Amino acid sequence: MNNTTESQLALEKIWAISDMDDSLLQRARLTGLEPVLPSVYKTGVAAQSTIAASALAASEMWRFRTGRSQDVSVDMKHAAIGFRSERYTQINGDTSKTFASSGVSDDPSEVHGFYKCGDGGWLQIHGNYPAHKLGVIEAFRCEPTKKAVQDTLSKMTSLEAETYLTGRALPAAMMRTLDEWSVHPQGVAVSSLPLMEIEKIGEADPLNFSDNPKRPLEGIKVLELTKVLAGPLMGRTLGEHGANVLWLNAPHLDVIDGLIMDMSKGKYPAHLDLDDRKDKVTFTELSKSADVFIQGYRPGSIASKGFSPYDMAEIRPGIVCVEISAFSHEGPWSSRRGFDSIVQTVSGIGREGGIAKDQEGMVHLPCQALDHATGYLGAFGAMVALLKQRREGGSWRVRLSLAQTGHWLKSLGRMNEIT
Repeated sequence: MNNTTESQLALEKIWAISDMDDSLLQRARLTGLEPVLPSVYKTGVAAQSTIAASALAASEMWRFRTGRSQDVSVDMKHAAIGFRSERYTQINGDTSKTFASSGVSDDPSEVHGFYKCGDGGWLQIHGNYPAHKLGVIEAFRCEPTKKAVQDTLSKMTSLEAETYLTGRALPAAMMRTLDEWSVHPQGVAVSSLPLMEIEKIGEADPLNFSDNPKRPLEGIKVLELTKVLAGPLMGRTLGEHGANVLWLNAPHLDVIDGLIMDMSKGKYPAHLDLDDRKDKVTFTELSKSADVFIQGYRPGSIASKGFSPYDMAEIRPGIVCVEISAFSHEGPWSSRRGFDSIVQTVSGIGREGGIAKDQEGMVHLPCQALDHATGYLGAFGAMVALLKQRREGGSWRVRLSLAQTGHWLKSLGRMNEIT
């Protein structure tokens, strides 16, 4: 089976989630072959199929609003470049202040990275944000250096370190194999879930689209409460198709400048603090005219402030709420902080990369594949739910997670070798 056929099959399975006419798949033209990135997993197939799914949903949105059809063409190499967009962002030709210059650092004062623990196991600490770095240093009561952190971890097992740091709400992960993850309670919970869920959560009359749009999502208002990377990419994708996206962040929260440069394109960024009474009133007023609400914080965190999907459906009947999390809404880790690389570490993806490269420890995917795929899937789900709302009414919820996307990526199969 060639890779384009594999991408077509992956697209068909994603499209089946929408319950829309299968004949619409005939509009999609997929070209190109693996390998496009050096990976043990089929990141090219994942990129091509998820980008095609979101584009095809936009095409159907356009046909529904205008009566005119559009074909969708996605080349695998172009899709792979899209999955690394934050790495190619430049500011006047300079990448030094962008995401391309971030990641695991040789700077001895940085704590972000991989550590070998006292039992021979490996631990990843995600310390890109200053608050997380400070949290690790305070937790270990050590000097703010990589060496000091390593010295501390040399006296702990990897499981002890993971339990200790995550117990302090810090993003850290013990390296696990595929087999270890498959029997872990969280791995079992994730494996029981579909790739994503699109469900009606309340009654509402069908809302109307504006007339004579110039783009598929023109007139659609999106409220986005996200940080990195899947949620911002979802908002960016909706903006690319014409939506009016308001990206809200609390002024006291850290950001990664390089990601802001790439993920804020086509949006209106603003500061709002939901712990502030006045700002909370402002957000409620904004919600009353929103068509889509995206939130990428831990399950329950935004709900605790009075803005669960059910709350939003009361404020704005007919709204589409998209929830993106690290480990899904099920299982003992549902409220745990996580990032793309953290999910790779715990789920065996990182270790499989290490095995393929004949290296000790982990080799992560050559792109933030879980983030990007989840972002495009979220955009697909939002557009599907918008179409369902206009056709049959109701308020809708879309739920997906990095862990569910990782489980799906593994199901696509493996490359014979990393090239």
